[in-house]
Amino acid sequence: MERAKKDPEAFGLLYERYVAQIYRYLYYRTGNHQDAEDLTARTFYRALEHLPRYQERGLPFSAWLYRIAHNVVANWLRDRSRRPVVSLDYVAAWTGAEGDPQESLEEREERERLLQAFCSLPPERQELLILKFVEGMSNAQIGAIMGRSEGAVKSLYHRTLLELRKYLEGTEHGRARGNPGPDR
Repeated sequence: MERAKKDPEAFGLLYERYVAQIYRYLYYRTGNHQDAEDLTARTFYRALEHLPRYQERGLPFSAWLYRIAHNVVANWLRDRSRRPVVSLDYVAAWTGAEGDPQESLEEREERERLLQAFCSLPPERQELLILKFVEGMSNAQIGAIMGRSEGAVKSLYHRTLLELRKYLEGTEHGRARGNPGPDR
C-alpha cells in the first residue's frame, strides 16, 4: 500500500486486483455495463487521487475502495434521478428469450417481480443485498464499507428480507404494493 503511494506501477497492481470486484458492485448498482465501466474508472481515479491521504485503520484496502465506489454511485444516482433514463441493457434482457414462450413469459414475469422488489428498496438496502449476495461479503466486511456495526448490518439485513417478502407476497396476490421499507 505504501509503495503504491509513490509508485504508479504498484497502484496498477492494486487496480488489477480489485477492478473486477468494484466493476461488479457498480454494475449491480447501475444495471448498465457502460455506466459501470465509467463509474469504475471514476472510482479508481479518485482512489489514486486520494491515495496519499489513505491511512490503514485495520480494515482491508477493498473496504476503502468500496466506500469510494459507494460515494461515486450515490452521486451518480442522485444526478440520474433528476433525468431518468431506461438502460439498453435492461431492454435487451427482456427481449432475447428463447425456448417455450409460456415458460419464457413466466420467467420474465418472475424476474420483473424480483427486480421491482429490489428497485423499490432504498439504495442503502440495495447496496446491502449486493454486497451480501453478489460479492459474498461477511456482515463485518459490509459494516466496514457501509459505516455500520456488524449488529446493525444484521438487523438491516433481517428487516430488508422481511420487507422483500411482504412486497413479493403482495404482488403474488395481485395487489400492487408501494415501496417497502418503513425507514426510507
